Amino acid sequence: MSQSRSRSLCLAAALSLSFCGAAFAQSPSPASASTPPDAAFVKMASAAGLAEVSLGKLGADKGTSDDVKTFGQTMVDDHTKAGDELKTIAAGKSIPVATAPMPADTKAADMIGKKDGAAFDTAFKTKMVADHEKVIKLFTKESTGGKDPDLKAFATKTLPTLKHHLEMAKQLPAGKS
Repeated sequence: MSQSRSRSLCLAAALSLSFCGAAFAQSPSPASASTPPDAAFVKMASAAGLAEVSLGKLGADKGTSDDVKTFGQTMVDDHTKAGDELKTIAAGKSIPVATAPMPADTKAADMIGKKDGAAFDTAFKTKMVADHEKVIKLFTKESTGGKDPDLKAFATKTLPTLKHHLEMAKQLPAGKS
């Protein structure tokens, strides 16, 4: 290949890359429609919801008191509904949702699941109170400071339910272990 032809090909390639780069920079990707904090909210909220569903199932199955069993089923129902709504909103914005709880939540659920009787109920209550205190902070931050209006509205709408869950969790019986 001649040196002149080689230079021409290099120049054409450079112009092509330059044009593509400029075009790419001007067209936002669907995922960039939301700010990173909103995407982080989706990931953390969806993972927390999955953790509540998983632990809720455990509470409904292993709880020794009717209150723990009922609360566990409420967690499954309410957090499944909220998770489905969040998935729909996130899909419309090409924001990925978590597909599993955070590893620390999975580990905690495994440890709680190994307990029986009053020790189970106490550990379940403790985890539910802590989880809801944490998730209320997350949803409050999104509700007041989120940039995406749909996610902000979702957080605002979901907060009263989460606060109610916290109050319910605090009222659960704690056995003597």
